[in-house]
Amino acid sequence: MPKNENFRVARGGQASLAVSGSSHKWGFKMEQALLPFKRYADFSGRATRTEYWGFSLFNLVVYLAIFAVLMLGAAGGEPGFLYYTGLIILIVYAFGIIIPSYAVMARRFHDTGHTGWLVLLCFIPFIGGLIVLVFMFLPGNDGANQYGDDPR
Repeated sequence: MPKNENFRVARGGQASLAVSGSSHKWGFKMEQALLPFKRYADFSGRATRTEYWGFSLFNLVVYLAIFAVLMLGAAGGEPGFLYYTGLIILIVYAFGIIIPSYAVMARRFHDTGHTGWLVLLCFIPFIGGLIVLVFMFLPGNDGANQYGDDPR
């Protein structure tokens, strides 16, 4: 058995790994997904892959929920109150996450040692988004770089 303070063996001999409160590199915490909302327009510093992809996953879940409301509102053939409410929520949310989306993307570029201005690649049709996607998958620089300390 490995000696690790997070590794525990229960009475029945079953091993478990304590995840809550642990600080493993591979651990995911909801705070990391919501951090871009706290740093709403902060384009300085660095962001981990977990922060970026957690934020992206959170946005995906929110959009799926909003689209489910839209579909329920339009289920009767004629759009009703629920549909228009969902549409307003969609528009407000979509405009509300523009700045934090670009900010976390710029901080993610900083983590890989690149300038945040590479966010503008998103505006190149077709290929620009793919280039940015590849950069978002790259691991960050170990240790401090010109954009700040290592966020991990």
